Order: sequence, then structure tokens, then C-alpha cells
Amino acid sequence: MKTNHILLLGSKSQSRQTLLHQAAIPFMLIDQNADETACDWNLPLPQVVASIALHKMEHIIVPDGKEGDVCFVLTADTLSQDAQGAIHGKPTDRDDAIEKIKAARGGMRTGTAFCLDRKLYKSGKWGVDKRIERYVEAAYEFSVPDAWIDTYLEQSYGLICSGAIAIEEYGGLFLKSVNGSYTTIVGLPLYELREALQEIRFFQQ
Repeated sequence: MKTNHILLLGSKSQSRQTLLHQAAIPFMLIDQNADETACDWNLPLPQVVASIALHKMEHIIVPDGKEGDVCFVLTADTLSQDAQGAIHGKPTDRDDAIEKIKAARGGMRTGTAFCLDRKLYKSGKWGVDKRIERYVEAAYEFSVPDAWIDTYLEQSYGLICSGAIAIEEYGGLFLKSVNGSYTTIVGLPLYELREALQEIRFFQQ
């Protein structure tokens, strides 16, 4: 189904951009200045991820419109949790990435939340006309042997992905099994996003 609308994406994630390209969903990048550390990371995984996605939406920078304009804005976040219950975001450096990769060997669950807004420009500002929030998670086995770690980090998105885990492309060599949504682990649950985009009337001409 085609659309004349362009999704405004408040995310710098290369994985999310790739998924949207592959799904033929037109999008444009916009900035957001959210401080993720301001969210409560002591909450259970679903609440932490959802709160960060919403926090990003509250700090997006949408270009000005004109009275009556409508736009569609998407923010998202992905976090992983190892078998010991520790929650992992993006690695801070290479050493942190290696620690996260080793922690994943006991099995991981990854949760992705997105916040999707239909916004209306009224009285000189954007307001929320409709908002949809979704959280999806998946469990999986991902194991990179020590001898492969350096190559994995060189050939994959591992250094910039949640938990240092990039299951797509080169990373697929180390993905043993998935229980749940594959695209959730990559960074954006496409099935649920498509449903939400339909609900919010993104595909109407």
C-alpha cells in the first residue's frame, strides 16, 4: 500500500533506517535531544524501554508547519537483558562491547518500544492528534566465540547496537535461534509498526 506521507524518524539507528528502507516506508530523519539517563533504569525491561521511547518523543525537533498541517513522527528504543537480569544499552566502548557479547552467551531477551504520533499544526505549534505506543520483545541465543569477537565487531553494527548484538548481516553467523519477532531484535518491530501506521491513518492518500 502506497502513501503520500513521509514518516519523521527521531532516531539515528542505522538498523532502524535499514528496516524502513527494506519495508518501503518513506521517512526523513529529524533530531531529538532526549537524555536517556534521565529515565529510571531500575524499572523492569518493558517499562524502561517504553519510557525512553516516550522520552525521545517528548524531545523531538519537528520543523515548523502551517495551520492544519499533519505529520507522522516515530521514536523508538531497544534494550537487551541477559540471563542474570542485567539490562544493556549500547556499549560505551570496545571493552564494554566485549563484556556484553560474552554476557549474551547465556541467552538474551530484547525489547523494543516505539512511540508513534500523528501531529496537527494548530495555533503556531504541533500538538498530538493521536498517539500509539507499543512494546514487543523476543528471546534468542546469540554466541560469538572469543576467536571471532574482533572480526564480529569489525564486520557488524555491534559497537552501536543494544547489547553489542547485531543479528543482521554478518551477525547472522552467530544467531542460533529466535523466539519471537526478529525485527524487534534488529531494532523496530515491523509487523506492529505496520498495524500502528494503519491505525493512525498514515497510509491514507
